[in-house]
Parts: sequence; C-alpha cells; structure tokens
Amino acid sequence: MNCHSLVERQREYFREGGTRSFEFRISMLRKLQDAIKNNENIFNEAMKKDMNKCPSEVYMTEVGMVLEELRFHIKHLSGWMRDKKVPTPLAHFPAKSFISPEPYGVALIMAPWNYPIQLCLEPLIGAISAGCTAVVKPSAYAPATGHAIAQMLGSIYPEEYIAVVEGGRQENTMLLEEKFDYIFFTGSPAVGRQVMENAARNLTPVTLELGGKSPVIVDKTADLKLAAKRIAFGKVLNAGQTCVAPDYLFIHRDVKDEFIIFYKYALETFFPGHEINNMNTIINEKHFERIIRLLDSGKIVEGGNTDTARRFIQPTLLDDVKPDSPIMQEEIFAPILPIITYEDINECIDYIIKQPKPLALYLFTKDSHIEKQVLSKCSFGGGCINDTIIHIATPHMGFGGVGNSGMGSYHGKKSFDTFTHYRSILKKANWLDIPIRYRPYSHKRDKLMRFFLK
Repeated sequence: MNCHSLVERQREYFREGGTRSFEFRISMLRKLQDAIKNNENIFNEAMKKDMNKCPSEVYMTEVGMVLEELRFHIKHLSGWMRDKKVPTPLAHFPAKSFISPEPYGVALIMAPWNYPIQLCLEPLIGAISAGCTAVVKPSAYAPATGHAIAQMLGSIYPEEYIAVVEGGRQENTMLLEEKFDYIFFTGSPAVGRQVMENAARNLTPVTLELGGKSPVIVDKTADLKLAAKRIAFGKVLNAGQTCVAPDYLFIHRDVKDEFIIFYKYALETFFPGHEINNMNTIINEKHFERIIRLLDSGKIVEGGNTDTARRFIQPTLLDDVKPDSPIMQEEIFAPILPIITYEDINECIDYIIKQPKPLALYLFTKDSHIEKQVLSKCSFGGGCINDTIIHIATPHMGFGGVGNSGMGSYHGKKSFDTFTHYRSILKKANWLDIPIRYRPYSHKRDKLMRFFLK
C-alpha cells in the first residue's frame, strides 16, 4: 500500500467537510455498531487462532466494551458537538465568547496485539465522533484478528475516510514518516518514545497509552478471600497480557500465608479440575521464552508448569521475590504474580514512588487512613480500591497513563476530546466601540484600563 497516497486522499476527503456534520458522524458510528454485532463470530474465531481466547473473554474485554463505548457516544454526541458559551470579561463589552469544537483532521491509530479489537476500535470511535478521518494500524502479532478488523472496516467505510494498513515494522515506519494531524499510539514505552520522536518532526500532537509495572497492595485489614479472587482475575485475564494487570504484589507479612491459600482456591474455582485448555496462550515464542526465564526469580508456591508447544504458562505465584530480582526489572505480561512482603505501608509507598509512574495501582484495605496515604503519595494513571482492572471498563472516566506510562486519556467523552481541537472564539458587537484600548494613550484611558483589568 502507498501510505503517502492514502494519507493525501484522506486529507482531501477531510477538507471537503463531509465528516463534520452530526448526521454523518452518527451514521458512521451506527454502521460500526451494526458491523461489530454482525462480525462477532468472526472475531471469536480470529482471537481463538491468535491467542486461544475464549468467546466469553472476547465479549467481556473486547466486543462488549466497544459496543458500550459506541452506545455512549451515540447517546451523547450531539451535546458534545455544540458550542459552549463562556463568560466574557467586562473589558471586552459588548461581546460574547464561546468554545467551538472542531476535528483535528487525519488521525493515525496504532494498536497493540494484546486486546486487538478493543484497542483498535475504541480510539477509532473517538476519531469518528470528533469528525476525523483515520488510518488504523493493527499489530502484526495478532494477524488473524487484524485481518478481521481490516475486512470489517473495509466493508463499511471507503479508504479515503477510514483505512486499515496491515503489516509489521516496515508499514509502521512508513506511516510514521507521513504527516498526520493526530497520532494515537498504544504499546510499550520504548516504541512510544519512537512514535513521539517522529511526531515531533511535524509538531503532531500525540496520545500515548503505554505500560509499566502496576503494583497491588494488600494490607492486613483487607478481605483476603475476596482480594485473592479479584487479584487472580486481573492476573489470569488474557493470560496476564494486559497493560493494567497487577504486575507485582506487596502483602503484609502477617497475612501472606493466608492469602496464598485463598489465591490457590480462587484458581481452582476459575479452572475446575485444573481444566485450563481454554485459557489464553502467550502471543509468540519470543515473549514465551522471555517469560520462562523470569520464573527463576523466586520460589514457586503455585503453578509454574509450562507447555512450549502451546506457548502456555500456568497461573503462577512466586514467593521470596526481591526488589532487585529479574522479574521486578520489566513488565511481566504473563500470569505470574511475584510476592514481596512488608510490615509498614511506607515501605510500599517508598518503593513505588521511586519507580517509573505505573499505568495502574491497586489497593486492598478497609483502613481509610492507609487508603488516603497511598492515594496522596503515589502517582499512577488510574486504579481501583479493593478490585483490579475494572476501572478501565467505564465511559464515565478517562483512561490513560502518566509519566513513563503514557500521556493523554480516552474512553467516553475523553475519546471525543482527544481527537478534537477546542477553538476559543470571541464575537464582538459592532454597535459600540469603547476607545480605551486605542492609541494615543492618556492618563484618563490608563485609569479606565486599570479599572477594567485588575
């Protein structure tokens, strides 16, 4: 595919102005809504092929979330598109002021492999709602799902409006050489830096949804059985290949042994009879081999079995992990949970604030003082108190990182805002022209100016 030609055709299509009307945007959102429903079985088959993902998880973490986002945008789009009146300073009388949203233009959406449907289509919903055109680049690591997305979008939209570019690094490089009006990237911090460097050449604004090591803290007041169940859910989901998965566990020394018992029990309830054939596999051999090496970072107290032929890793608990162990030096992206014990909550806080800012943080406690302590001292993208993962599954709050874990946010109105430039406009009346701002300046005019501007 000629990427330059594609981007120029989209730019010309955008300049024609057809994408700006409410009627056009809402009709394109509804087209996508219908297409997703009609392609659900195809997505199930593709995700089974790419990473052995079962239909229940496909709907819960991919299709269902996208449909909920679409429903929210369709319901609220007309209100988001309206000009918003704001007060006008007395010094500008007679005039009125308003903020007017306009689409950025041609957007590039680069998605990762771990949630290839959700992380392709949720940003796209924001671009469509905002009135942009978009080039979508799925990850080559999930080829069946990327191709299914390309086929679906190609069947409902012309390329000059929404296009999908399949392929790997070569296609990524070619796209990043083009001038876009906005770039939305989801992936690793290392690649995010490259994207930002390319975007800087054209002064292109970016949203970077990155990753990092997201801590979970369990203090001695927590409901241990429920905490273990909810942490196990967050760690097993998608075989741990989730950017907001609990990456490592700080647990109070007094309750560690009891927690381990409850965590094992949670896994037994998730996989009755140890039937784990429908659990996700690791995406490819490179990542599988990397993860295998991390298993030596502590004492295995649960799980630890692997299947090289299937790229499968059993949900695993690692005890006696040290902060300087290999597994604590990189994002795990696997169903392995390292355990570090503590006695004072300040030990956890001191460690967390000295690390790159994580995408998520999870705290399990019944102590409001500890909750306040952690929230007031630790910086992170978002998170949960007494749960994991689910803070991202709402259109009422933005989702995004901070520092090393990203910049910008989306979901719900935040997705519309991301692809929208808000113009500040003052409309001056003609029937009166107060002369104090014009030359020649005088003592009298200075006094009036100081009266209005103070």
